[in-house]
Amino acid sequence: MGEEDLSIGVIGLGLRRNLAAAAHRPGRGSRVGAVADLDPGVRHREAERFGARLATGIYQELLDDDTVDAVIIATPDDTHERIACDALSAGKPVYLEKPLGITAESCDTILRTAHRTGTRLYVGHNMRHMGVVRLMHDIIVRGDIGEPKTVWTRHFVSYGGDYYFKDWHADRRRTTGLLLQKAAHDLDVIHLLAGGYARRVNAFGDLLVYGDLPRRGPGTPRPDGWLREFDWPPTARRDLHDVVDVEDVSVLNMQLDNGVIAAYQQCHFTPDYWRNYTVIGTEGRLENFGDGPGDTVRVWNTGPSGYRPDGDAHHQVPEADGSHGGADARIIEEFVRFVREGGATDTSPVSARMSVAAGEAATRSLRAGGRPYDVPPLDDELRAYFERGQRPGE
Repeated sequence: MGEEDLSIGVIGLGLRRNLAAAAHRPGRGSRVGAVADLDPGVRHREAERFGARLATGIYQELLDDDTVDAVIIATPDDTHERIACDALSAGKPVYLEKPLGITAESCDTILRTAHRTGTRLYVGHNMRHMGVVRLMHDIIVRGDIGEPKTVWTRHFVSYGGDYYFKDWHADRRRTTGLLLQKAAHDLDVIHLLAGGYARRVNAFGDLLVYGDLPRRGPGTPRPDGWLREFDWPPTARRDLHDVVDVEDVSVLNMQLDNGVIAAYQQCHFTPDYWRNYTVIGTEGRLENFGDGPGDTVRVWNTGPSGYRPDGDAHHQVPEADGSHGGADARIIEEFVRFVREGGATDTSPVSARMSVAAGEAATRSLRAGGRPYDVPPLDDELRAYFERGQRPGE
């Protein structure tokens, strides 16, 4: 282990334990020194795997440990506000896995705590580090399609019935809904590509497939192999969570504060899993074909003409190793650098908050028959603080 390694404490070692793996780089800047998880088998197994000196079921014990330099919080969404505020108040720099919170107010509480304490807060919107998103953003910034005016996003979630309807994600009390929990990444990317934040939204959605399928009894463990053995077709899925009251299909329309019009669609019973982005500007459009390394982003910027499948230019998504196209490793590298040095980051607590606020307002809209809702703005002082890299004002 290198003498300069940051000792990282990890709270929550479930579906996103790959973040802990990415953070454990002894001799290369960081290592996992402490773990906290409610499951004793999980925490002891992971502590042994990482050589962590502390394994606890009480996260406050990890926060009280003076050897822990920073923490990664990857617990269920409804715990983010409490645990993040405790960590920030303890002076521990925080990596908080998305979404920032399950309401705009919970996000604002976290941001106010970071501001008040001066403790550094980083939000893990790893799609900003995915090759396909960086490529699309570079094409837009370069001006290949002119000024963006509309963004259309389709999200096909083939594993949705397994990943999101067999555990706590299916309970709106813990997520608000999947138009917030699952869409937070995409809303953040839409904001990035469009150069603005959602100001007004309306949405429709429903529970069309998973509402009537067999569920487990309350307190019954998830089935063995639930994320290794997937059911098909969707109507064949069994052993769903005992509470299922979030929508499995949704459509969202947005007007951004810079005038851009955007649309987002999400479905959890498709046969394939990928995201499709279309951005149309004043001088052309781009579209991704696949979202992994080796896939392409195509640009159309001559015309007018009929549809041309190949477009005017092909740009290949760069190759990368690791989970999420190498994004998890890159985002942890940025977090470690941020803990050490502070300053600007590619991820943005402001955008993280605005994606949650848009998702919450959209969920309210779809449950009110599509009534439009305004997205609550972020307090100007908080916005300025985070946009200048969490430095005190001059």
